[in-house]
Amino acid sequence: MLQLKTGRFACLLSRRAMVALTDGGARLSTHGHHEVSDQLDMSKPMYWDRLDIPLPDKPWKDVLDSTDTSLKQKEKGPWNSLSKEEKIALYRLKFNHTYPEMKKPSAEWKTVVGGMFIFFGITGLVVFWQSLYVYPAQPPTFGEDWQAKQLQRMLDMRINPIEGFSAKWDYEKKQWK
Repeated sequence: MLQLKTGRFACLLSRRAMVALTDGGARLSTHGHHEVSDQLDMSKPMYWDRLDIPLPDKPWKDVLDSTDTSLKQKEKGPWNSLSKEEKIALYRLKFNHTYPEMKKPSAEWKTVVGGMFIFFGITGLVVFWQSLYVYPAQPPTFGEDWQAKQLQRMLDMRINPIEGFSAKWDYEKKQWK
C-alpha cells in the first residue's frame, strides 16, 4: 500500500526536475493545464510608497528612456538652470507619489458604509419574513384587555400591601396614589 506506482513516481520526478530547472525554484510547472506562479524575491530591493519610510530601496523608474537620461545628465549640473517641470519630472523618476498624494483620503469609506446598509437591509428583510412566517402568534396574555383584568385581580387580592404593588393603590378613591 505504501508503494508508489511507476506513473506517479515519474510525475513526481518530472515536477522536481522542472522546479530545479526554473528560476531557482521561483516557478512551478506541473503536468496538465495549470497556471505558472511567480514568487516574489524579497531579497531584492523593492519600491514602495509609505509615509513612515520616506526613501524606498530602489527608484520608481528603473529603466530610463532617452529623455529621462538627458534629464539625469542635466541634474548633475546647477539646479538653477532646471525648470519647474524638469524638477517635477526628476522627482517622478525617483518617487511615484508625493506626500499630499499619499495622505489624500480614499473613498473606501463609501463602499464600507454602503456594504453596511446592504447588510442591515437584508437582515431587516429576514427578520420581517421571520416575524410573518416563522414566529408564532403572540399569546393572549400579551393583550391589553388581559393585562387590565390581571391588574384588577392583583388589586382585588391585595398583593404585597405593605411596600409593593397594592401599597400604591388607593382603594377608597379607586386610583393610584
